[in-house]
Amino acid sequence: MFVAPEESETETPQPSRSQTPQPSPTQTPSPAPTPQKTPTALPQKTPTASPQKTPTAASASSIDAFTNSANYSAGARKVLDPALQLTSQHLSYKYVSADPKSGGLDSSGFIYYVLTKSGVENVPRDAREQYIWLRKAGTFQAVLAQRDDTFELDDLKPGDLLFWASSYGMTRDPEITQTMIYLGRDKATNERLMIGASEIGVFKNQHRSGVTVFDIPGFTDK
Repeated sequence: MFVAPEESETETPQPSRSQTPQPSPTQTPSPAPTPQKTPTALPQKTPTASPQKTPTAASASSIDAFTNSANYSAGARKVLDPALQLTSQHLSYKYVSADPKSGGLDSSGFIYYVLTKSGVENVPRDAREQYIWLRKAGTFQAVLAQRDDTFELDDLKPGDLLFWASSYGMTRDPEITQTMIYLGRDKATNERLMIGASEIGVFKNQHRSGVTVFDIPGFTDK
């Protein structure tokens, strides 16, 4: 009996599977931090004190500008306060006007407006009639001197009315050319001052016109 020798099984060599190389992980570089500016404090301005205005003497349009104004009577203040208020409205001299809303006043119109506003009744509109009105009331004193330092003005009080008459070209008796209100003495100069409306006048050597404060004598006859 013939026995064929058994074939020994030889393992067919299998190709070894080569491992696919895996990429080794690489670290993604982190973005470099942006350098931050260190905040610096802004220079602070050292606060400086605001310059203080040196108080100036009260203007002649203020009651405080007059000597002993603190002792003015209530009656005088009742007349002078509205009179001085008119000087701040830059009113012109306007013939035949007694209303500041028109932009100006004339001499007797100023007196009429101020006295009426002060509560005085039956004030005449015309300068001559105002003069006669006071003469009849018995509160009138004639002054003959041409200077303001005359003794005839010693009894003059703030709030009193002043009248000027002219002897030239008289058509009426009396011929009143100007009327004003006495203010008192200027604290700075001790000069007598008055207030009213005039075409031309003088205040501290300066010509002026309209509704304002004037020296005594402080106007020129026209």
